[in-house]
Order: sequence, then C-alpha cells, then structure tokens
Amino acid sequence: MLKQLFILLVFPGFLFLLTSGLLAEFIDRRLYARLQNRQGPPWFQPLADFIKLLGKEDIVPQEADTTVFRLMPLVALSATVAAFFYIPLWGTEAMFSFNGDIIVVLYLLMLPTLCFFLGGWYSRSVFSSIGAVRVLTQLFAYEVPLFICILASSLLANTWSLSGMAAFYSKHPGYWLFNLIGFGIAFISLLGKLEKVPFDIPEAETEIVAGSFTEYSGRLLAFFRLTIDIELIVGTSLLAAVFLPFGFGVGPYIGFVIYILKVLLLVALVSLSRTIFARLRIDQMINLCWKYLAPLAFLQVLLNLIAKGVMVK
Repeated sequence: MLKQLFILLVFPGFLFLLTSGLLAEFIDRRLYARLQNRQGPPWFQPLADFIKLLGKEDIVPQEADTTVFRLMPLVALSATVAAFFYIPLWGTEAMFSFNGDIIVVLYLLMLPTLCFFLGGWYSRSVFSSIGAVRVLTQLFAYEVPLFICILASSLLANTWSLSGMAAFYSKHPGYWLFNLIGFGIAFISLLGKLEKVPFDIPEAETEIVAGSFTEYSGRLLAFFRLTIDIELIVGTSLLAAVFLPFGFGVGPYIGFVIYILKVLLLVALVSLSRTIFARLRIDQMINLCWKYLAPLAFLQVLLNLIAKGVMVK
C-alpha cells in the first residue's frame, strides 16, 4: 500500500508531474524568449506564478453556474494526471496497463478540453463564451487526426495497449519508422490540444482577453494553468511512447535519461513552432485539419496495414 501511494503521489506520480510540468513551462518560455533575442524568465518563475495564484481570491461571476465553474479546473487536472499512469515512460510497462488502455488515455486527454469549454461557457461572460466555442470547434478539428495516427501505430503493433505497443516496437527496433507521417500529424494535433501557437485561437489574448479563462482567478486559474503544464508533459510522453519508442529495455536509469531527452526534444519543438508561426484563424485551422491532416492520417493507416500484411507474409 505504501509503495502504491508513493508511486501515485510522489514518483512517477503527481509530485513528479507537478515538478516536470513547471520545469517544462520554464524551458518553453525561456527557449521561446531566447529565440526572440529576449532574456526570458528565471527558473523559479512558473512556481512563483503558481504560488501567487494560490494566494489570491477565487472570484466567481454573479451570473455563473457556481458548481460547474468551481468543479471544472479540478476535473481537468485529475483527468490529465490519471492519463499519465497508463503511458510507458522508460520501460515497456506503464504503472497501470490493460488491453484497451489506449482508448482510456485518449478519452482522459480529451476531458480537459471539454472542461475548458464548460468552464468558459458557464462563466456567462462574452469573452469566455467566445473562447469556449473556439475550444470546442478546435477540438473537433484536431482530435480526429490525432486519434487516427495513434490508432494506426497500434494497428501495426497489433495491440490496443500502450504497454503492448512499447513491447512490440522494442522487439522490432526499425518499425517505428513506418509511423513518421503519423508522428508529424500527431505533433501538429498536440499543438492544437495544448492551444499553442499557431493554434492558440481559443485564448487569443489580443482578441478575447484570455478566452475560456477570462473570468477565472486565484486557485481555480492556478489549477487550469497547472493542467496545461502537466498536459504538455503527458502529451509529449504519449508521443514519445507511441512514435519514438526507443530506449526501452536498456535499464531504468538509462531509460529514464532517454525519456527525459525525448520529452525535452518535443518541448523544444513546441517552442520553435511558437517562434516561427503566427496564429491561424479558426476556419484556417479547421481546413488544415480536415483537408490535409485527416487524409494524411488515413494514409498512415493504409501504410501500416500494408506493412502489417507484408510482415505477416
């Protein structure tokens, strides 16, 4: 029981996620600043911002649905943390795994976005409502290509378990190269899920203040911000396990170092995308996902089915 509590609460559970999420935010902001020839924040800035928000008052708008308004940040944070437990990190076995856990992870990672929508919609603010509509519209755009690409990788591995996929690709080292198209599509979709440039359309501070989070303050806003930081770690960990499945089976210490390097690489790519791209309009984002990413995702499925047929023969 004590071991399970340590795993869930300390390492590689919530405390590890909290620390790595805040560290990833610092790396993202610092690298983004350096790419723009700015100094960037000090290493403790994300933690200082989090503590500052915890000490501020939670203000609930008079016309808001109080229950939904207060509950959504907690649900979003809980779902994001829960998804992490089913992802293999530096070994072929996740903390918890079963055949079909890939569907559970994708479902759990969709819940924070729905919480952003509900929190903004029930704030009853004009800016929050516009941001909430953009959140939901964007969800229907990027979620389909992301799901298809991850499921295409599972088709090649012939399993619906992330741990099973890690075991398969560790036994077949070169097979992950079949999923390179899916990796590119999944990374672009992850930018949409994290609402990073060029897909920061729901927040768009130059247009609608802070989107869904406009009316949030204090601890509730801190939990939403922490959710986004942790979602960055969980999302990059998922892409690393599915599309960069190397470093498994080399021992826990070397495997952990390789896992950290993969996550840092993906965080750096997120920062780079923020630097070189400008924000898209919501219609441009939808056209990109449905006209280009979705067909390419189906192409990835076709390629994997062909590769699987050749392997069977």
